[in-house]
Amino acid sequence: MKYLSALIVASLILPSSELNAETFKNTNDNQNGKTFGQLMSWVLDGEKSPERISIDTSDEWKTLDAQDDPYAIWIGHATYLINNGDINILTDPIFSKRASPLGFAGPKRMIPPAMSLEDLPTIDVVVVSHNHYDHFDLYSLKKLHKLNPETVFLVPMGDKKRLKNRGLTHVHELRWWDSMQVGQTTIHFTPVQHWSKRGLFDRNKSLWGGWYFESNELKLYHAGDTGYSNDFKTTYERLGAPNYSFIPIGAYDPRWFMKDSHVNPEEAVQIALDLKTPHSFGMHWGTFTLTDEPVAEPPQRLKAELEAKDLSPDFFISPKPGEILQLTK
Repeated sequence: MKYLSALIVASLILPSSELNAETFKNTNDNQNGKTFGQLMSWVLDGEKSPERISIDTSDEWKTLDAQDDPYAIWIGHATYLINNGDINILTDPIFSKRASPLGFAGPKRMIPPAMSLEDLPTIDVVVVSHNHYDHFDLYSLKKLHKLNPETVFLVPMGDKKRLKNRGLTHVHELRWWDSMQVGQTTIHFTPVQHWSKRGLFDRNKSLWGGWYFESNELKLYHAGDTGYSNDFKTTYERLGAPNYSFIPIGAYDPRWFMKDSHVNPEEAVQIALDLKTPHSFGMHWGTFTLTDEPVAEPPQRLKAELEAKDLSPDFFISPKPGEILQLTK
């Protein structure tokens, strides 16, 4: 069953008390709007869902206790554990078996998280890019709060009430270009091109974006979920080039339906070039079957694009889940 069938189910269950009055839009006014007819054209186009496969993973994370320098570990999908030399950061945590409001329906993981919630070090801050179920997983967020009630949660404008209603504390919502200090790290919320929706009546009632982490040690950028836009050039102009960036490379086919919301590997490379970041890491592939491209295709196309642009393989890496990525200036 294709990805958006889960969202059709999801559209039935959002409590109206959690709706935000404001409606948001992208910086270029693109609302990423698709009609129900377009949705059904994709769902019924005769294309089979891609074959489910398990991508290669690593258990290198088990040596984490010996790690003194800044690092990142891809846990799966858009979830990264990042230590920037100051704080422990967790991005878009999803540890559930499905990216869905229901435990028995919706996109199911092809691989387990590289680390369990209990395996994680103490998390200082959790950042969420937007409220889609594959990025805003209430089970994971509630469990993280239970494991450490002092964890700070940063969410887009319009999503705070959803977490506060479930007992989470230290929740802050940000608009684009808002900033917050955690430890010695300044965290900026930046625009990307996407949209938000968890139910029938809440399209674009909360914001979406990327996260830029600035400390004395490093500048890091996590793009969340995005289509290609000029937002990345603007982020560079306002905040400078990050030392490392985490950029999605999957969930892009069919292009006529996904282009406004999800970059393909070639566009992901262009984002890295726009940011003038010397090193990037891929994400948003190999965990769930959300769209039509073959599961293993994104890193293959990424490699081909680097070769076509005569860029070093180290410019943009597609790591294994669980691999320890060294972050140095």
